[in-house]
Amino acid sequence: MIELVKQSLGGQFEASLCMMHHCLEKCPPEHWDAKVAKYPFWQVAYHTLCFVDLYLTESHAGFAFRDLHPAGWKEFDDELPSRRFDQHEIARYLTICREKAAHTIAGETTESLAGPSGFDWLKFSRLEKHVYNIRHVQHHTGQMSAVLRRINPGIDPRWVGTGWK
Repeated sequence: MIELVKQSLGGQFEASLCMMHHCLEKCPPEHWDAKVAKYPFWQVAYHTLCFVDLYLTESHAGFAFRDLHPAGWKEFDDELPSRRFDQHEIARYLTICREKAAHTIAGETTESLAGPSGFDWLKFSRLEKHVYNIRHVQHHTGQMSAVLRRINPGIDPRWVGTGWK
């Protein structure tokens, strides 16, 4: 059963990140700052990936900052990031998160998935944390997709069932 769970989680992480990738790829450069609710398109993408990266880590204390987190925890805690990130940087971060998701899910066991999330504010299992993380990606991907369709009805980020396509 554990292999089925890992295959399912891995496939859905891949699919959600692939759909986000399509949004990033299809966003015209002149709309990189388009509003998604009250935040720029790029900031919603950055926020989403910061939390994908964080929640793929075993625990809050175990998280390692990247060059994409120039202000450390302020990148997560403050409403606004320390600086603007360009499309290339966000696409690179998405690739990093995709690789981290594949590696993390592959290493899970029945015991690790049944254990605590590793984050005080997420009072559920590690398995549920992964589902929560995927839902977060899909929430913001849906927002970005809607903005792209509003900008140009011809922009149609596609649905992905499973896997990186």
